[in-house]
Amino acid sequence: MQVCPHLQYAFQILGKKWNGMLVHYLSIQPNYSAHFSQMKRDLSEITARALSMKLQELIEFGLLEKHVSSGTPIVITYCLTEKGIELSHSLAPIQQWAAKYNNEGME
Repeated sequence: MQVCPHLQYAFQILGKKWNGMLVHYLSIQPNYSAHFSQMKRDLSEITARALSMKLQELIEFGLLEKHVSSGTPIVITYCLTEKGIELSHSLAPIQQWAAKYNNEGME
C-alpha cells in the first residue's frame, strides 16, 4: 500500500510544530495578516528564533507573504496567501474534531 501523496504533502507542512497554529492564527487576524511582534506577543510559547524560522518555512511553501514597508520605521507584516487561506479553511473540521475528542482520554 502506498501513502497518498496529497496527504503526505499536507503533513509535510502541518506535521511540523507551529505551522498549523501560525496558519490558524493569521486566519483569524484582520486582513489575514500580523506583525512579527504581534505574533510573538500572542503566541508567547514560541521563541523569536523559532517564529522567524517557521514564518520563512511557510513563505517557502507559498502559504505566507512577507511585506516590508519602505517608511520609517520599517514595518514587516506577514500575510496569508490565497493558498494559505484555503489551508486555514481546511483546518476548521480538524478543530471541530479536536473540540469533540480532546478531553476524551482525560475522563
